[in-house]
Amino acid sequence: MLCEEASAASAVHSDSGSADDMALLDAYSQAVVSAADRVSPSVVHIHVSHTVRQTRTARGIPEQEQRGSGSGFVFTPDGFILTNSHVVEGADHMEVALTNGSRYAAERVGADPHTDTAVLRISAPNLVAAQMGDSHALRVGQLVIAIGNPYGFECTVTAGVVSALGRSLRARSGRLMDNAIQTDAALNPGNSGGPLVNSQGEVVGVNTAVILPAQGICFAIAINTVQYIAGRLIRDGHITRGYIGVAGQNVPLHRRLVRYHRLRVESGVLAISVEPGSPAQRAGILAGDVIVEFGGHPVTAVDDLHRLLTESQVHVRSAITLIRNQEKRVIDVIPEEAPAAEGE
Repeated sequence: MLCEEASAASAVHSDSGSADDMALLDAYSQAVVSAADRVSPSVVHIHVSHTVRQTRTARGIPEQEQRGSGSGFVFTPDGFILTNSHVVEGADHMEVALTNGSRYAAERVGADPHTDTAVLRISAPNLVAAQMGDSHALRVGQLVIAIGNPYGFECTVTAGVVSALGRSLRARSGRLMDNAIQTDAALNPGNSGGPLVNSQGEVVGVNTAVILPAQGICFAIAINTVQYIAGRLIRDGHITRGYIGVAGQNVPLHRRLVRYHRLRVESGVLAISVEPGSPAQRAGILAGDVIVEFGGHPVTAVDDLHRLLTESQVHVRSAITLIRNQEKRVIDVIPEEAPAAEGE
């Protein structure tokens, strides 16, 4: 009798546990379905083509058209579209396909390879703009959904979680992108430029990169960064950054130098070369100098210089602290606007 009662109680507990599990699975599925339904009408498929000249032959230089594709999404009702700069880099012709099958020629408004962000524009009626979220509000472990067109399969949905925040990721231009979102929501070629959204269907990032051959290590550009860049691209067509004209590499500093000069860093940027006519040359910086501070901020690596050489530094006199022949020197430099990167 006792065994029968225990068995019955166990069955009731098992049924209750199964019901709870099903409820959790249903809630998870509903969150993904709801978010996908909300943002999918804004997702677009971007088709690009460009002409490539082949090796010269006896009959002349033949031309060959190369095609590619990627993802993007409408972020204003009047036709502005966000995507990655590497999706449209070098494109002679761009076409945007909406979820209803209609296609429209697109114009490039501006691109910033340093953050892998590009803005396109189309002229089309009844566009549905995606709702923007707040990437600062993200938490590790939070559910996120990626939507895009991997390998041409339109509006493919994958789900995962935020694996880490504040990652640094190297852009194709060589500059470091800060505050990237790491996620395990599966991305594949063609997903680039598509939205990463939260469970409310709000865009929190723009999918940009996959680490191969690793699985489940994917990255998105934080939407707060993208919105700032997009606003500047729409206004100016490009992003202004500071430039001093030094090619450098990261080097450690001898502990004796660090102690003697009471430096705040244990490494710096060795000036490998200084461009002729550059702000650095005019300021008197020489190849072999090791930069350890810029504008009162410590410089431990080339990426620190990139972060510090912002638009606000252009045409502003700033102090550079450097080590030359084991002596500490302070030199004033006036950064200029950086030349456009490839793809801008």
